Amino acid sequence: MMALTNVSKFFPMGRGKQLHAVDDVSLSIGKEQVVGLVGESGSGKSTLGRMIVGLHSRDQGDISYDGELLPTRFRAQDHLRYARRLQMIFQDPYASLNPRMTIYDILSESLSLQGRTDAAAVTRAVTEWLKAVGLHPDHMTRYPHEFSGGQRQRIGIARALMIKPDFVVCDEPISALDVSVQAQIINLLSELKASMGLTLLFIAHDLSMVRYISDRMAVMYLGKIVEEGPANEVFFNPQHPYTQLLIASNPEPDPAAERSRTVVPIRGEVSSPVNPGPGCRFADRCPNVTTQCALPPPEVIVSEGHRASCHLLN
Repeated sequence: MMALTNVSKFFPMGRGKQLHAVDDVSLSIGKEQVVGLVGESGSGKSTLGRMIVGLHSRDQGDISYDGELLPTRFRAQDHLRYARRLQMIFQDPYASLNPRMTIYDILSESLSLQGRTDAAAVTRAVTEWLKAVGLHPDHMTRYPHEFSGGQRQRIGIARALMIKPDFVVCDEPISALDVSVQAQIINLLSELKASMGLTLLFIAHDLSMVRYISDRMAVMYLGKIVEEGPANEVFFNPQHPYTQLLIASNPEPDPAAERSRTVVPIRGEVSSPVNPGPGCRFADRCPNVTTQCALPPPEVIVSEGHRASCHLLN
């Protein structure tokens, strides 16, 4: 359904310098699949998601949706056209809702932009979606500041799904929420995905949560995808040193096991994404670094559908 081919996004820093937010990324997402995208803050995950829905233009590469090449830079008519099929759930439930608009106005706005003007039908749709995300229809007259973080995120989910899109970018929809609320949001997304036949790009930091909800997992570091494959395969058989350290830092659910295990932290400073060299982006922090790591890393096929970019795998 969604195919990214050698996609890049650079932000100019002046004096010939460029910040490589997303650098030569290729990724495919099948219909009704959930692909989890994980990595540290600043790795380019959100930028990649915003390029897919047209909130950022791309500098290089192609993005195809359902066999159709998406515009390099979205114009107003492109947003109106593709919003019916491509939507995004934003990371911050406090910043993504207009504090001056009621919940009714927030949810009905997308329907109005799509030409649905029948007030009774719009009110019915808002009512149905508030119920679908676990909120009461009476909430439509309230303002965002009257809700908790979890409730706001439910409103964000309802807003994204109001016009029944096919593809949704979930940009860390649980990172600002308590653990108990995170589970509720994940279960809600799973239920809606199954009932609506959605395809999701799920961006998050929590590896266990990503493995739980995803069919496939991609690991991103400083603008590059370093490993990608079936979620269980990547989680239980990581090949790239960064993926291995990232998964090793994941806490154990058993308190006794967590206290007894030895945690190996990822040492060193993150390399600058400004005008990076051709070598492996993780070389400065990798415990197994060699002189080869100064060269562009090869893409190695570990098994069917499982690939990683590392000289050590050759």
